[in-house]
Amino acid sequence: MKWPLLIRLVVLALLIAFLVTPESFAFLLQPLTKNGQPAIYDRGSLWSLTLSHLTITFAATVAATIVAVGLAILVTRPFGAEFLPLSRSLANIGQTFPPVAVLALAVPILGFGTAPTLVALFLYGLLPIFENSLTGLTTLPPAVTEAARGMGMTGTQRLTRVELPLALPVILGGVRLSTVISLATATIGSTVAARTLGEVIIAGLTASNTAFVLQGGLIVAVLAVLIYDGLSAFERFLVARTGRAQQEAA
Repeated sequence: MKWPLLIRLVVLALLIAFLVTPESFAFLLQPLTKNGQPAIYDRGSLWSLTLSHLTITFAATVAATIVAVGLAILVTRPFGAEFLPLSRSLANIGQTFPPVAVLALAVPILGFGTAPTLVALFLYGLLPIFENSLTGLTTLPPAVTEAARGMGMTGTQRLTRVELPLALPVILGGVRLSTVISLATATIGSTVAARTLGEVIIAGLTASNTAFVLQGGLIVAVLAVLIYDGLSAFERFLVARTGRAQQEAA
């Protein structure tokens, strides 16, 4: 087994152990507390908060992926090319509009809880996926697409059997970036009562408990690194497979 993989597995095992039995690690965080403060977050289950955090991130990323890839497909077809500037502007607005402002605007309409956080993460995650999908679909080898056209494939067949499979590694690169951004940004959802790991960080800030802040931040950071590495490995696998497919087509 390669060392980088072994290190990641050890880190994953430690993270799971901390989430399941956090009190076992209290001695490491105790020096960061003062005046008898608890070293481990005691206002809820870290395991439950982490699952809720991941669920919100996953739901927002899936929704952003469906919309962003759909838009990219639309604007790369002859009948939708005129919508490219509008689609790009909408995706850019979603990325540049501060998530905190989105939450402030969404709460009066959707109320407190998970819904405003999902809207903020969805908008924030659109741009990387849209741009990567656009790049993947517009930089396909002309010889491959011409070969598909020469075989008599319809537009739908070329899209589903040739263009999307070949563009998938590039699209996945955008999904990877969007997922990591959403994972970190989801912490602000706790300011509007969404159940995320931001609860732990906010509790630490309000109680001046550095141990809470550190454990909330560390869990998010470790999850981001592991998910980023996992998706990168999957992306490399797809790139290798796509390369073999192109060689076979040539």
